[in-house]
Amino acid sequence: MQNKSDITGDYTISGRAYVGCDFEECCVEIVVEEGIIAEIEEKKKVPERWIFPGFFNSHTHLADTVAMDAEAKGSLSELVAPPNGLKHKILRETDKEVLKDAVSSSMDYMLNSAIFGFCDFREGGKEGVLTIKKAMDKKEIFGIILGRNGGEEISDGIGISSTKEGTHVITEASETKKKGGFVAIHAGEKNNSDVDQAIDLKPDMLVHMTHATDKQLKRCVDENIPVVICPRSNHILGVSSSSAHPPVGKMLEMGCMVLLGTDNVMFVQPDMFSEMSFLSYLYGTDPKEIMKMSVSGSEIFKNPFFIEKGNVAAFFSVIPGEYNLRFSHSPLKTIVKRMNSGLIERTYFKHIKK
Repeated sequence: MQNKSDITGDYTISGRAYVGCDFEECCVEIVVEEGIIAEIEEKKKVPERWIFPGFFNSHTHLADTVAMDAEAKGSLSELVAPPNGLKHKILRETDKEVLKDAVSSSMDYMLNSAIFGFCDFREGGKEGVLTIKKAMDKKEIFGIILGRNGGEEISDGIGISSTKEGTHVITEASETKKKGGFVAIHAGEKNNSDVDQAIDLKPDMLVHMTHATDKQLKRCVDENIPVVICPRSNHILGVSSSSAHPPVGKMLEMGCMVLLGTDNVMFVQPDMFSEMSFLSYLYGTDPKEIMKMSVSGSEIFKNPFFIEKGNVAAFFSVIPGEYNLRFSHSPLKTIVKRMNSGLIERTYFKHIKK
């Protein structure tokens, strides 16, 4: 699959851009130098083009691409819990070159859908982390890899399935933090019984919180712990059946920093447009909040994709006149509710390794 971005070197692009973390609509010319937004100059007249920041997928399991739409029956634990869940059996039985190809293919899918960064929970120890790093090689994508079972030693940190795994994960999380690594934990996916212990570990991020209580959410606010929600995955895996779980409205009302992820490629395509649309229609979440959830993960990892001077150039363009999008009264709402990768004119991103 070929990425829609063929932009190299310095360039300018003009249009109606959605600038900053508040997505202020401005008619501008954006000047990019060496992959960085050098200037954003307001213009009276610009081409009819929408320019939006690209996305950061805050929770993925990309290696699970090899189990895509496999025959899957049973409880959440029987399907995905380590070490003997169905997905883990498939991962163990798959040749590492096939795994690398699967991960690479899902990265290409994300890049063509304006997802320029992701945070992946990677099973398989050190070899698992090396597999995904090799897949990332020579791709213009910003990846944060969280290993486990030894993989945390050669990655950006640790991705813990649940504190229910045992006391060893508590030790591993503590050791990772001491070494300056990032700690993320699945919590509250099936019920809230593992949430308090997860918060006690003072992680850098919690994933799911599908059944978190108000008290637990307040702890996240007080301790400044971002929460990643994965609503499509929650519904497909049967841990949610309504807009009450995850409690997105309460999270936002209480002041949680909420991020959006697509979770497990075994069940859900790593497509932020689909995730945003699902969140909008089923949960009724404000489109600006949804867009912020879809971009802000990049800020957590100190590589913000918001369209601002000094930030990395990470955006995509749409020509609304080529489609029925030209009738939109709110481009931001339209992008959240109706967009798909086929409507993208071009993506703009070059990963600047720091």
